[in-house]
Amino acid sequence: MLKQFKLLSGRLHECQDEPGTVFIYINPDRNDLKELIEKDKIDEHTLNSALDPDEIGRLEFEPNHIAMIIKRPKNYSTEDNLLFKVTSIGLFMFKKKIIMIMPEDIQILEGRQSNKLHNLHDVMLKLISGTVSHFLGHLKVINMMSESIEQKINESMENKYLLNMFTLEKSLVYYLNSISSNAILFEKLKTNYSKIGFSQENLEFLEDIIIENNQCKTQTEIYSNILTGLMDARGSIVNNNLNLLIKRLTIISIVFMPINVIAGMGGMSEFSRFTGHIPWWLSYGLFSIGMIAIAFITYLIIRGMGFERKSRRKK
Repeated sequence: MLKQFKLLSGRLHECQDEPGTVFIYINPDRNDLKELIEKDKIDEHTLNSALDPDEIGRLEFEPNHIAMIIKRPKNYSTEDNLLFKVTSIGLFMFKKKIIMIMPEDIQILEGRQSNKLHNLHDVMLKLISGTVSHFLGHLKVINMMSESIEQKINESMENKYLLNMFTLEKSLVYYLNSISSNAILFEKLKTNYSKIGFSQENLEFLEDIIIENNQCKTQTEIYSNILTGLMDARGSIVNNNLNLLIKRLTIISIVFMPINVIAGMGGMSEFSRFTGHIPWWLSYGLFSIGMIAIAFITYLIIRGMGFERKSRRKK
């Protein structure tokens, strides 16, 4: 699918009836790729790299254009099961137009819209800035999910939420690699700003993008280190919850153990023979009360042993 945009009054406006200056190909088919190779002289390998999610970011200078591979977060869906993936996009800068190749439909202009777009260099930098804003937005979502899962882990006795934390940690590793790859690309753009044709204002905007990307990288590292450092502690919480459950089940088993023995004796015919001169409702009633009393005394003994251990630990 092809979308065309035209630069009017400092903003990009989508146009259909007239030719634009910014062309965005979303998941291009073979005919689109063939046209880009033959008409615009874009390298076939570079086009394929723009659609490869595992490709690293890079900058190349071709005879008639500048080619860039930029890393960007992939749109999240519930089918990903908390795994945030990254994708690649290709940005090709010509003298009079910009061609962008994307594997999926992504919001191209994100973040602040206060800057006016005067020329194609401004548009290119704005598109690059949108990738950083997209990463920052996803990091906020990951942080919110992490806090929600942490609360569930405190009450959980399953590995489900631990696996979710591992998935988020894996996502942060992907993001960190992609942001680092973009950082190298941005530094190359700054180094070759005169060759690209950036003005002083463009260079200042690029420096702001580099600073924001470095902050994004630092934030990703912090989130990743927190998840990694506290993963063992969260696993211990799950094990502790399971131990507490086993402890309660053990106490219940100990309480009912003497009752089972007595109940087995009471179910024998000898008990009815010994209590034959007593009404059955009275004998079995007293028998039931006795079992309840024994169970209660057993519970008090076990509870007293637990309190005694706690008091020794405090001393």
